[in-house]
Amino acid sequence: MSNTLEEFEPKSLTLQDNIEESEVEIKEFPNEAYADLMTLVTKHNLNNKAGNSIIKFFNRHSDLSQSPLPKNIETGRKFMDKMNISQLSYSKHCILVHNNREYFINYRPIKICIEILLSNSEILQHFIFKYENKKHQGEKSYAEQNSGNWWKYAKASIPSSACILTLILYSDATTTDTLGKSSLHPIYISLRNIPTWRRNKEDAKQLLGYFPILFAKNEKEKTSPEFKKLVRETFHKSLKFLSDPLFENENGIDYNINNRIIWFFPKISTIIGNWPEACTYSLTYKSTSSNFPCHFCLVQKNDLIDTMQDQIILRNHENMMEHFNNNTGHSVSLEPVENYFWNISNLNIYAATVPDRMYHLDLGLYHYQIEFTKGILGRSSIDKMNERIGAIPRYPGLKIFSKELQLIARLTVSEHRDLMKVMVFVVDGLLSNDLSEVYVKWNEMYILSRLEIFKESDLEKFQKAINEWADLFVILFRKKSDSKMKFPKFHSWIFHIVDTIREYRAINGYTTETYESLHKSYVKTPYRLSNKKGIEEQIMKTIRRKAIIKRRVTEELHKTPTALIYTSKLFEFKLLEASIFFEQQKKNPDLTENMIKGFAKFLECLDLFFDMLDIISAEDCRIKIFGSVTLKNINILRATNKFQNRPWFSNIAIAMDDAELFEYQSDNGTCYAQTLLITEIEAIEEIVHIVPCFDTKMNIL
Repeated sequence: MSNTLEEFEPKSLTLQDNIEESEVEIKEFPNEAYADLMTLVTKHNLNNKAGNSIIKFFNRHSDLSQSPLPKNIETGRKFMDKMNISQLSYSKHCILVHNNREYFINYRPIKICIEILLSNSEILQHFIFKYENKKHQGEKSYAEQNSGNWWKYAKASIPSSACILTLILYSDATTTDTLGKSSLHPIYISLRNIPTWRRNKEDAKQLLGYFPILFAKNEKEKTSPEFKKLVRETFHKSLKFLSDPLFENENGIDYNINNRIIWFFPKISTIIGNWPEACTYSLTYKSTSSNFPCHFCLVQKNDLIDTMQDQIILRNHENMMEHFNNNTGHSVSLEPVENYFWNISNLNIYAATVPDRMYHLDLGLYHYQIEFTKGILGRSSIDKMNERIGAIPRYPGLKIFSKELQLIARLTVSEHRDLMKVMVFVVDGLLSNDLSEVYVKWNEMYILSRLEIFKESDLEKFQKAINEWADLFVILFRKKSDSKMKFPKFHSWIFHIVDTIREYRAINGYTTETYESLHKSYVKTPYRLSNKKGIEEQIMKTIRRKAIIKRRVTEELHKTPTALIYTSKLFEFKLLEASIFFEQQKKNPDLTENMIKGFAKFLECLDLFFDMLDIISAEDCRIKIFGSVTLKNINILRATNKFQNRPWFSNIAIAMDDAELFEYQSDNGTCYAQTLLITEIEAIEEIVHIVPCFDTKMNIL
């Protein structure tokens, strides 16, 4: 008789046999074992077959008369789908019937998405409520959006006791598989009230839904103006359906934040996406060969190369509505569809579709620059360029192009940035000095584009850097461009990016990079778990199950906080004897330079820490220095001269408090340091734990 795992059928009843099929409201799992199983399956994206094997294995070896688990994973998934958790609800709405086919928008209510963001305690610690006329080094400066002109004018339009709730929309059609045979069009929402460094984390964004993607019955219909118009109308009809609940009350909306009712006026501030997506929002022609291809302004296509224009007419709701109402939209490359955003206050949709650095620069203009460089070089120079690229030695964090730049179209954003670091040297001496200089000018401009804070003088410097690069770019490559440099991205970067910074904040706040990563969580991974039928609805269920598990895990962490666990005690002494102890340890041959530095700074660090806690006297304290500590997040921090026969002093990242942010050079609000000592201080009334750490200049953080 075979008794393999796959063939074994448990004799015991399952819990599911005793759960009646009823409409009883379900909010919790039946038991911990059931919850742990579904957590395991959901967290690790296990399919039904793998999950069922776990159930059989458990039932075989548990020797229970009744199994606490579902009879199979599909039953467990259905149970989770019935769990009534209001903040995790989703719905679908028929937005259109075309060619006898219903098109649904699968969505989560926008108010609930915002409630989830506002219920995140970590987000609320840094939430921005007010406009700030920020000055840096005595100059007007632009950092977060609340320092930009848009926030200033939007705040002036609402009652003084109310706050602005600034919405960011991001959408982008993306393929669901590697073959690109099918695609989805997700839209996400976030808030500019959340600082950029915090908003870059996934939990600071919410999936709003999936736009319907229309299918034509044949190629003739697909290319017809009527179908093209229907696609645009459906997109804006979907936007209206998703967004209107926020704006149905002209007196604003109340949200509960930390048990306080805050009066908000929701405002859409910016829309993030690539160029075609921006044209879909603004309803301007997508073709770069149209007469007026820029969605920001009314520049003619023949003038896109002109870097010296001084009379640009900007698009706005008034002049575009006038063309629409007069049926003259074609004369300004405007689609014959009413724009939903024309009726939204404090929004100019043509300016709010902000330039994205990743698509404008990394995958756009820099890509062109490399292609044009190859075009003006002879075969021998290209070979020499490839030899230089292949000869670059390995270096941590630098992509190595072992042979040559063959398929540049396949290069990722990261690879383009790695090329920026080396191309100045790769092209040096291959042609004229101008070729090296255009790459130098590019890097100067690109570095400035990544500033976290722009002073007015920085903006002037930035505009000058853009102009100098653009002029040289045109001189070098104009003849190699099939379109004669008629690039809308080239024009918009020169003429619109600086004004966008003044209006909406530094560029780092509206790049698509952190949003693009959401596609893995909300499109590609759940798609692989589906049966490829009714994809959107299946994906929404998968995402909802993950949210249920995430909420459960978070609640468990809050219920059972873990204390710091210190291990490998190295030294112990009285605080009063600290100076003597440190002086003696200077002569200890077994100590590394890092630990000696830690001893030298320890008392200074301790004084600051006691000041923070208002501890006036701690003369009877005992000091214990350990080699490692296990943190609440289970990570292990080490500061020891010898771990497996080698020194180990952990590097750490510190999320800086807003009040201290400008005192240090940071990476989007994060500072990096090295741990030198791990210390426990036993005081008379309480035990105080401190981990002193220092920056690269040995300043206390």
